[in-house]
Amino acid sequence: MTTVPKEINAAAAKKNSAEKLTPMMQQYLGIKENHPTMLVFYRMGDFYELFFEDAEKASRLLGITLTARGVASGNPIKMCGVPFHSLDGYLAKLVKLGESVAICEQIGDPATSKGPVERKVMRVVTPGTLTDADLLPEKAERPLLAMCSITQRKTVTTGLAWLSLASGALKLMEFSGDSSTVAVRLQQELERIVPAEILSGDNGNLFDDYAGTHINRVPDWHFDVVGGHKALLDQLGVATLTGFGADGLGAAFGAAGALLRYAQSTQGRGLQHVRSLTTETESEFIGLDAATRRNLELTETIRGQESPTLFSLLDHCRTAMGSRMLRHWLHHARRDQKVARARHEAIAALAQSEAAGPLAATLAQVPDIERITTRIALLSARPRDLAALRDGLLQLPALRGDVVRCYGPGQGGENGLLATIHTALATPAACLDLLVRAVAQEPAAMVRDGGVFATAFDAELDELRALSENAGQFLLDLETRERARTGIANLRVEYNKVHGFYIEVTHGQTDKVPDDYRRRQTLKNAERYITPELKVFEDKALSAQDKALVREKMLYDLLLADLAPHIGTLQTISQGLAQLDTLNALTEHAQQHNWAAPQLVDEPCINIVEGRHPVVEKQIERFIANDCRFVNERRLLLITGPNMGGKSTFMRQVALITLLAYVGSYVPAASATIGPIDRIFTRIGATDDLAGGRSTFMVEMTESAAILNGATEHSLVLMDEVGRGTSTFDGLALAWAIARHLIDTSRSFTLFATHYFELTQLPDSHPSAANVHLSAVEHKDSIVFLHAVQAGPASQSYGLQVAQLAGVPQPVIKAARKHLARLEAQALDATPQRDLFAAPAADPYAQEEEEEASAPLAALNAAQQALLDAIADLDPDALTPRDALEQLYQLKRLAAA
Repeated sequence: MTTVPKEINAAAAKKNSAEKLTPMMQQYLGIKENHPTMLVFYRMGDFYELFFEDAEKASRLLGITLTARGVASGNPIKMCGVPFHSLDGYLAKLVKLGESVAICEQIGDPATSKGPVERKVMRVVTPGTLTDADLLPEKAERPLLAMCSITQRKTVTTGLAWLSLASGALKLMEFSGDSSTVAVRLQQELERIVPAEILSGDNGNLFDDYAGTHINRVPDWHFDVVGGHKALLDQLGVATLTGFGADGLGAAFGAAGALLRYAQSTQGRGLQHVRSLTTETESEFIGLDAATRRNLELTETIRGQESPTLFSLLDHCRTAMGSRMLRHWLHHARRDQKVARARHEAIAALAQSEAAGPLAATLAQVPDIERITTRIALLSARPRDLAALRDGLLQLPALRGDVVRCYGPGQGGENGLLATIHTALATPAACLDLLVRAVAQEPAAMVRDGGVFATAFDAELDELRALSENAGQFLLDLETRERARTGIANLRVEYNKVHGFYIEVTHGQTDKVPDDYRRRQTLKNAERYITPELKVFEDKALSAQDKALVREKMLYDLLLADLAPHIGTLQTISQGLAQLDTLNALTEHAQQHNWAAPQLVDEPCINIVEGRHPVVEKQIERFIANDCRFVNERRLLLITGPNMGGKSTFMRQVALITLLAYVGSYVPAASATIGPIDRIFTRIGATDDLAGGRSTFMVEMTESAAILNGATEHSLVLMDEVGRGTSTFDGLALAWAIARHLIDTSRSFTLFATHYFELTQLPDSHPSAANVHLSAVEHKDSIVFLHAVQAGPASQSYGLQVAQLAGVPQPVIKAARKHLARLEAQALDATPQRDLFAAPAADPYAQEEEEEASAPLAALNAAQQALLDAIADLDPDALTPRDALEQLYQLKRLAAA
């Protein structure tokens, strides 16, 4: 006898006791067997039910009651369920938790089924294949990504394919190198794309470190390169991929094949809205690694909140399409300056014509045409989607009128970006005419509710509706005619649910009944009859509502099919609307906050005049604007000054202004001239990675290594307090060596903030470096931050004053002052050694280990010797009280330095 565990699962039930289960449960187990890793929502009447381990899991995740029904192998079958009309809310919660769901519907007729009603999985919902408006974030994409790797002679070629199913955007990328190089690059690309779901082969191992993303293992043969290439040709309906820039790819085709197969299987149909392909390259966008995206707070704060961020600040978009495009632009700034210049020209034209306000008002009436188009393609669009699409398309003439006024003679030219948008927004007359004629002004939410189609669209439907809605009037008219025809004054035409429609005549009048009356029922005082005319009406009226619903469902399927040829045009319109909305939002923000048009030039430079941090300036009452100047001969700025003095804000604003210029936005500055930029790197703040087993210092060094290995002469580098996570001398030596590498080898434009005042000697031996500082002044025991960037190094760090501002108890502050005095006194006894920043040899790193180890201490002792020399030169007897006070301040500055 087979022993069945107490907590049985679906597989065990099917294996051990299928013969003892009901036919319906056997049907369920057969469906579950084909979807073993998904939660199966099994339609039973007005509910979706889950069984066995699915029920236990769903009960736990959704907080719904777990019950039992029936027995399998002597154990109750666990089950739970949700109402069919509440499905979307539960799906949204499950998908957010990374779960995938198979929706199993009843496709048979219960009235004619001899066994269980036939059921079939009609839709699979996974984190990366969402298209329903209720399940998707309105302002962000949720792409599905597949990866394929091919190794030949120790060279790994990795291909990526990713698809936003909600928009139909399909993209490919491929890169090669050794395994470690590819792993780093893969991490960077995943951080840029942010997939909701990843497809990996059974034997894939490169995704093991990405536990935060939903990963699906699929058979390795799905990643066949030749099969993937053919799948792309079939999907796009072309004979070659040359026009898409995909020549020479291999692994990316394998990824695309697996991606398309998976996406089609989840939707249960073809992807007719996936009609184009984009091939991306490494050199296309300004590189931003995860640390940089996090530190610059582009779309998420360092604490993981949605605001205040650069995106939340700029998102004045009136459509969800515009918001998504703005988010994409912020993360995908093009290196090609022509792209940004075209956007700058468009913003200038919009501002000059004062069209931003009217455009915003009209755009606010436009729905998410991009996602509605996708649902039309996938046959999942609802009636109100089509009504919204109709109303949105009606706004196109007004939008085109506003746009054309912006790019006339002298306002952007006929070949500019606004002219391209104007062309894209041409009204699709046939599509709009069909929607206007077909869809009711305010249709029902679901087709099954009826009332979807406009009057006069379909004569048969109108007749069925008339029968259903006007039965009372028909009966009154018939009664009037029959009384006149028969002469029976008290004849009545009535209806009840048992006998249907009838003509009632009292017994005293039955001799007047015409020959075409047929007796239907005899009562005590009357006879009830039916006539051929009334019978025909009865047959129509009793089934009119059901027939009307069936007719509407058929007409709706035909309507979606008739809209399919317009999908490409609607996608073009949605792209034009998204661009217009994004440009208009950037224009509004620039006008409201006094932002300036940046100048992008070919010469290496960053010259920002009166720059401001776009987000911080909105959070404080009075923001101090600052300049930043980089040229070919001035590439590293050493920034000193007190904590809270504004060093990090200044650094971030330079990076954000640079990024915004390449995004195509105006910038928060009086003016900005910026040369070629390939990457932006940041090393800011102190954080650990406990889950990854990395200390704060390890994170700091890992980020520094990424910068030193990746920065070029066209990169912008922000480094804040490098070396503070270890001992003083180790940290100083590392900071010195990193700064030297950035000056001599990387030659990047670098903002290097530090509290190691010894580093301020760097410009003495390296002319391309310069000192600047954030100023502050002391007032009694307090400190006032001026937040102004000035030339030269800071005189002191004001660390104890900042600690006092932070609320450190006064006894601690006093103790720290005494201990600081003792340390300074002890340091006076140290023997001066060689200058840390003496001019380097031809090879900047060809130095003896002994010299490098003692160099930080040498710099410290040199400063102390200068203090002793200054004291020796003093003549106290010759000083006035005022001069004595001035000399005392001078000595204090020397001591701090």
